[in-house]
Amino acid sequence: MVAQAHIARQPIVDRKQQLVGYELFARETATSTSAPAQHSAASDSALLFNALSNIGAERLFGEKLAFINCVLEDLTAEHLDLVFPDRIVLEIPRVPSDNAEQIVAVAERLKLLRDRGFHLAAGPYAAASPYAAWVPHLQYLKVDVQSVSPLVATALQRKADMHHNLRLVAEKVETPEQFKTYLDAGFHFFQGYYFARPQTISAKVVNPAYANVLQLMNLVMRQAELGEIELVLKRDPALSFKLLRYINSSGFGLMSEITSFRHAVVILGYKKLFRWLALLLATIPGNSASPAVARTAITRGRMMELLAKDMLSDEDCDNAFVVGIFSLLDVMLGVDMQKALSEITLSEPIVQALLHERGTFGPYLQMARAVEQRDFDNLDLLASALGINSWRISATHLAALSWVEELGL
Repeated sequence: MVAQAHIARQPIVDRKQQLVGYELFARETATSTSAPAQHSAASDSALLFNALSNIGAERLFGEKLAFINCVLEDLTAEHLDLVFPDRIVLEIPRVPSDNAEQIVAVAERLKLLRDRGFHLAAGPYAAASPYAAWVPHLQYLKVDVQSVSPLVATALQRKADMHHNLRLVAEKVETPEQFKTYLDAGFHFFQGYYFARPQTISAKVVNPAYANVLQLMNLVMRQAELGEIELVLKRDPALSFKLLRYINSSGFGLMSEITSFRHAVVILGYKKLFRWLALLLATIPGNSASPAVARTAITRGRMMELLAKDMLSDEDCDNAFVVGIFSLLDVMLGVDMQKALSEITLSEPIVQALLHERGTFGPYLQMARAVEQRDFDNLDLLASALGINSWRISATHLAALSWVEELGL
C-alpha cells in the first residue's frame, strides 16, 4: 500500500475577491471532510512537516499566506523553527477561562514570534479588554460570521481602526448577502463556502531508509564534515529528495533554488537539520527494524523528553529524546549495544545512559522502561528519586503515545 499525505486548503480572498492566502487543515484521507478529532502540538508539527517535506509548499500556498490553526503549546514548540515565518499565519486560540497570568505569558511569546517574522491571528475574543496585551502583536482577527451579529462586526471594525496593524477576516461566509454585509462593514478579507470549499491536496510519501536517517542524525549531532553528510544523502534518493523539497519550498523562504546537498546543509544549519530529521524519523516506517520496535523507541524518546522538561536544560531535553530513540539501537541493528555504539559518536552522558542506565539520563530511561514493563514498584522508587509525581508519569506516557499515534506510527 502506497503511503499518502493529505492536507486540505481553503482560499482567503480580499475585498476584490483576489486570492491572498489559504487556511490549511489536516486530513486523514483524501476524502475526509473534517480534521482529525485530536488537535495538538504533535498533530500541528506533522501538518507542517507534511506541508514542507511531503506535499510541498508550492502546491499548497506558493507565494500566498498559509493560515494554520495552533494550540497554545505550539507557541513554544520547536517545530516552528523548521518553517520560514514570513508567509505563515498562526491562528492563536483563546486561553482557557481567560486566565490573566496565562494571557500575559502568551503575549510575551507572541512578541517573540512576531519579532521572528510570523503573522499572528486570533478570534474576536482578542478584542476584549483582558486580551489587550495581545493586540499590538496581532495582524488578523478572524470572525465567524455565523456566530456574531452585525453590531459586533461594527465594534470590531472600530477596534481595527484604532489599531492600524489589525485586519479583519470574515470566515464561514456562505451567501452573497453575508459577503455584502461584511464588505460594507469594512472587513478586509473573506473565507467560506461562498468562495470555495476546502480542497484536499494529496501526495505520495517516499520514505528513506530508517538506518540512513539514524546515521545522519548521528553525523549532525557530532557536527561531522559536510562531505560525510553528503555521502549519506547521496545514497538515499528518498532522503535527499525530501530534504531538497523542504529547503526549496516557498515556506522556507529562500530566494534561489538549492540543488547541492552541501549547500542545503549549510543553509539549514545543524540544529534545524537535526530537528527536521527527528520529525522525519517519527513519520517513516522502520525498514531494517520492525515498525513496533521503531514505535517503542520513539515513544521512549518522547516520554523522556517530556519528563525532562522543567528539570533539565533544553539541550539536555533534546539529548533525553536521543537516548530514548537510540535505546533500541541494538535490536534494530541486530548486535549488542556496545557494538552498535562503536560505530557512532555520541556524548558521554548519552553513552552512559545507553550502556549502563547511569548519569543524567539513566533514571529517565529506567523510568520509561519501567512504564513499558508495568514495573510499578521500581517506578515508584524512580519517581521518588527524581521528585516526579506518579500522575505526571502516567500523563506523560499517554502524551508520548498520543504523539506517536498522531504522527502515524
